[in-house]
Amino acid sequence: MSSEGKKLFNIIILGVSFMFIFTAFQSCGNIAQTVITNLNNTDFHGSGYTSMSIIYGVLSASNLISPSLVAVVGPQFSMVVSGVFYSLYIAVFIQPATWAFYTASVLIGIAAAVLWTAQGNCLTENSDENTIGRNSGIFWALLQFSLIFGNLYIYLAWQGKTHISESDRRTVFIALTVISLVGTVLFFLIRKQEDTKAPGDDDSTNEILGESSSARNKMMRAVAAFKKSITLTFTKEMLLLSVTTAYTGLVLTFFSGVYGTCIGAVNRFGSEEKSLIGLSGIFIGVGEILGGGIFGLLSKKSCSGRNPVVMLGILVHFIAFYLIFFNMPNDAPIAPMEGTDQVAYMIPSKEVAMLCSFLLGLGDSCFNTQLLSILGFLYSEDSAPAFAIFKFVQSICAAVAYFYSNYFLLQWQLLIMVLVGFFGTITFFTVEWGAAAALAARGSDYSSI
Repeated sequence: MSSEGKKLFNIIILGVSFMFIFTAFQSCGNIAQTVITNLNNTDFHGSGYTSMSIIYGVLSASNLISPSLVAVVGPQFSMVVSGVFYSLYIAVFIQPATWAFYTASVLIGIAAAVLWTAQGNCLTENSDENTIGRNSGIFWALLQFSLIFGNLYIYLAWQGKTHISESDRRTVFIALTVISLVGTVLFFLIRKQEDTKAPGDDDSTNEILGESSSARNKMMRAVAAFKKSITLTFTKEMLLLSVTTAYTGLVLTFFSGVYGTCIGAVNRFGSEEKSLIGLSGIFIGVGEILGGGIFGLLSKKSCSGRNPVVMLGILVHFIAFYLIFFNMPNDAPIAPMEGTDQVAYMIPSKEVAMLCSFLLGLGDSCFNTQLLSILGFLYSEDSAPAFAIFKFVQSICAAVAYFYSNYFLLQWQLLIMVLVGFFGTITFFTVEWGAAAALAARGSDYSSI
């Protein structure tokens, strides 16, 4: 297999592995609050929102050290170990205990920081400035198939149910745990890039010297990665992109946890309210996959860069927020186990709710494919620290959003996303114009990015 073919193979395996792991994890996150609501009359006293807040809070802090860990152990092994912790978190729901639930939330926060830093490193190592857009799209589209498969199962398994039994819960989470472990094993198929040696290098000499210098070299790489992360954080481009990244964190919280909870709380949806959570996840996945395919795989045919895609993303999201405001009761995010009988500005419509799910996914893919692309382009030599900063900002905003989701009515959550999304779009435009100018100065074709 050619070098380019090997790189494309690695990208596909990376995407498929993430697809399996996040089929399990995103489905888990989408139904966690609903499942926990049914458990809270037992000895279990956890909160899905609080768990997610812990996960993203720990994730954000762990991104300070994740580049160092990836530099020491390598991206492949980092992703394998992280995948194991994802599986352990999902397995907690098979027989929930409050202490185990929150402990697993801390551990998966650390694992997620390492996983996504290693993913960015692997994506960049297998791309160049001409293929980073295509590869970002392939990875994102494969990843988002996770929303289809897990939620399709939930939709079919929970159709017509208003209460989730212990047997239903165990069946779902045993299946999700196995799926996550399959994705973890697939990381072993990623092929390492061949090391290039300078003429005259002597293997036996390197082997002798390697043992004495290995530990020192690993420590130096770890320290260098940490210093680079701090340096990159305060660059103009990264500060501007952080506003856009913050918006993706807020939206991630909304569509992966809050919106599904809102749908499941609307009593006017009748016996379908719980199964509609799964159907909503499917429509989100369809939007994500469509966006990844169009704006990633077909990026080479664009001559106008990333800004039009981001503009489309924010317009699509604003339409979705407007429709959700009119369709969903204001107290839906914080409704009790009995649900809510309130009505917004229209009778709650399942069709409008599913349309909004699709629009949320489509808009999210617009932002994320372009952020992955521009980070890989701007920081091709420092991919691990750059992607660590990206996940740091995204996850800390997601943690904040999960925290206030326990208390804020729907209208205030939508307003926050509108304001941050508006400014995040402007800051992305600024960075993209700078990237286009730099590319033009090098005499490269703008469409190649």
